[in-house]
Order: sequence, then structure tokens, then C-alpha cells
Amino acid sequence: MQKSAVIIGSGFAGLSAASFMAKDGWKVTVLEKNETPGGRAKQLKQDGFTFDMGPSWYWMPDVFERYFQQFGKNAKDYYKLKRLDPSYRVYWQHDFTDIPSDLTQLKKIFESIEPGSAVQLDKYLEEAAYKYKTGINNLVYKPGLSITEFFDWQIAKGIFRLDIFTSIKKHIARHFKNEKLRSLMEFPVLFLGALPEDTPALYSLMNYADIQGGTWYPQGGMYAVVEAMYKLAKELGVDFHFNEEVQRVHVHEGRADNVITKNTSYKADVVISAADYYFTEKSLLPAQYQSYSDQYWNKRVMAPSCLLYYIGLNKKLQNVQHHSLFFDVPFEQHGHEIYKEPQWPTSPLFYTSINSITDATVAPPGCDAIVFLIPVAAGLKGDTEALREKYFNNIVARMEKYTGQTIAESIVYKKSFSVSDFVSEYNSFRGNAYGLANTLRQTAIFRPACRSKKVKNLFYAGQLTVPGPGVPPALISGEVTANEVIKSFR
Repeated sequence: MQKSAVIIGSGFAGLSAASFMAKDGWKVTVLEKNETPGGRAKQLKQDGFTFDMGPSWYWMPDVFERYFQQFGKNAKDYYKLKRLDPSYRVYWQHDFTDIPSDLTQLKKIFESIEPGSAVQLDKYLEEAAYKYKTGINNLVYKPGLSITEFFDWQIAKGIFRLDIFTSIKKHIARHFKNEKLRSLMEFPVLFLGALPEDTPALYSLMNYADIQGGTWYPQGGMYAVVEAMYKLAKELGVDFHFNEEVQRVHVHEGRADNVITKNTSYKADVVISAADYYFTEKSLLPAQYQSYSDQYWNKRVMAPSCLLYYIGLNKKLQNVQHHSLFFDVPFEQHGHEIYKEPQWPTSPLFYTSINSITDATVAPPGCDAIVFLIPVAAGLKGDTEALREKYFNNIVARMEKYTGQTIAESIVYKKSFSVSDFVSEYNSFRGNAYGLANTLRQTAIFRPACRSKKVKNLFYAGQLTVPGPGVPPALISGEVTANEVIKSFR
């Protein structure tokens, strides 16, 4: 008799888990509270503009390719990829640096900033390549349920080369002295949701992903990946129910036997929640079946939330790049206000994504579609329209200054999204955008487990469990969790 699985949530992790379960012959039903798949990777279409509301960076193309290949497919079967060159631009206080896709050109830039740094970059990337290959192959595809998973010869013999107990800030400082170069090398770990001084040097693998793997753009935006994964899941026979908000997971004698929504209920042999882990525990499960206490959750170090703006312009900007980072103010204060003493930032760094530079389909002719992002601490109060407007005016004025072009007077569409929206739209714990920070004490076996400790057939996938935040880890999370289910219920 065919076994059934109900999956809560259709973000990247939920879509991944659904397809792996269906591939193994399970009857899979996905329940999604919103009207479209994608979770936090929603798409916004309005007035001729198209925006990725969530992730906008396509890194680690090998992880996406591996995902599709396990179903006898390739990414190109579903969407077209273009490597960006330059990968992105970084604005400093008085100038900017474009990061080329070609390593030789990048080394010339490094050398011009700090003599001798090109050689150091080669050494650094050689170490980062080892960490990337060892980390991807021997660390991230583990369920994190036992320390014995990591009793691996490849890990053991290279334990010191992995730099697990050194911070990436110290690791980078050993190679580069110039503050600009240090900032460039520290930037990718911000995707992991922690300060460089609190992130293991193992994650220099992110520099390898950035510099060697490259920054890519899927035609149509990141939502093209969602559509691809959704299409694949449908091809495998997965059944989707949208506008189907889950209200309760019914547990009988230690087993989840029914998932109750606002409309009906679904019986299942196994339940996988790819919704917010905290929300699932605290809002969908009876108290006696919750694996983690409030005290546990309150001690977690959260990755940031975001203050986002989706902006349509009635003109095209000149001499700007697809991705830009504004490091024109010191990071230390902003970082402190995210992680150490959470508060709305005094003088924020910010990021812009202008997909319309690369993709004419996302904006009307002669127009630009821009996403502005300010990282902010999770759990902040006072997320008001007045506060959002204050920050928007600040960052637009700075962008106008550095690009030498007016922006504010050309806005024809505008929407904001921040902490309170992450809670209402995605049931996000403390309104976080990225999940738990990847600090040493929140890595692998130290993250919330992908298997419930109290409900025999309840599993979890997504950014609050293994392996961590980011789109490639979400794909991996769905696979790892599905494999655990399949192994346990053969």
C-alpha cells in the first residue's frame, strides 16, 4: 500500500522534500497558506513590474544542478542562466569597486589596492576550495542527529584545514591587511546570518562560491527556480493545495495522524513541516509534543530580518550594476545593532538588486525595477510606516549621491516589507528573514533537529534546521529530511 506524506509549506525546502518523497513512490500532498508556491521566495507583479520578494542571489550553481540531475533533469531544462560580469559592485565612502567574474582581473584589483594581495588571494582560495569540496560532500548533506555522522576519515584528516574553531574574521585578517579587501572577503558570510567574528573560518567556502562559482541570474528572476521546482514536483505526481492554512497537527499516541487546515483535514503516514519550525512547534502542536522550550528558542542567535522596498522607476538608471552593496558607512555599528544590542540601525548599510539591467521582461520598456534591502535585527518592535519611510529616504538619497542620478522623483510604484510582514506572511519566528545564524554553536547537531524528539513521524525541513540559511541549503535540507523519512519508514 502506498505511503502518504503531508508537507507543510512550499518554499524551496518543502518543494525539495516533496519531490524526493514522490520519487521514492510516496503519495505526497503539499499544503501552502499562500496562493502560490515559493514561501519566502514569492514573486510580486504590479503595474508591469516583476520583483523577487525574497532571495535574489543565485550562487552555488553546482548545488542546483545536482538537485535536478537526481531526477534525470538539468537546470537548463527549466530556466536559462546567465553569469553576471561584474558579479556585483561595492560602493565605498568615496569610490566603488566592481567585482569581475574573471579571477585574473580580480587579482589585478586586489593587487592595486594592496601589493602582494594577489598571491594571498590564491592561497586563500586554495584553502577555501578544500573547505567547499569537503564541506559540501562530507558535512552539509548530514541530518545532524548524531555526532557519529561526522566520524568521517575525510573530515578527520582535514580537521585543521577546515578551520572550524577559528573565526573567519581572524582567518581573513591573516591574508589581507587593507580594510576594503577585508570587507570584500567578509561580505559573503553575511548570507549565513552572523558577524564574521562569530562565524567559523570553515565558511570561507562562501568566498569560493562567490569568486570561483560565480554570481548567476536565472531568466525571469529567482522565482524561475521556484517555478522549475514546482513543475518538477507536479511531474512527479505531487498534489498541491494553496490557500490552505494549517491550523493544527493532530497527534495520537505519539504519532501525527492528521493535519487540520482551515478547510479540511489530511491523513498522513508522515508529516514534514517546511514551515517555520518555531511556529510549527508552538502553534500547531500540543504542548506535550513540543521538542524545544521557550527558553531554548529565546537563547537562539537569529540571522537578521530585512527592511525591503520594491520600487518601479519610469526611467532607466545609467552606470549601475545588477547587484550593488553600499558599504559607504562603517559596518561595525550596524552589525552591533543587529546582533549585540538589537535596535533599528543608526546608519545602515544596504543592498540593491536591479534585475531589469539583465532582464528586460521584469519592467516596462524604458523602466527599471529595483529592490532595496536593509538588514535589521530580528524581533524589532515599532515597524511603522513612518519608520520605513525614514529609512527609505536615507538610502535613496545615498544612492542618488553615489550614482549622480535622481531616483525619488521617478518612482511610479513602491511597496515595503519588513519584520511585521515576515510574521504575518510566513509565520516567521521573531520576524526573521534568514533563519538561525550559522555560528559554531548553531551548526549541524547544534541546530533544531530535522526529526521531532517527541512525535515519531514528524520531521522538519528549512532554514531553522540543518544545514542552515540560504537557497542552496534549503534544497539540501529538503533532500536530507526526505532521506531520513525514507530510511526510517522503509
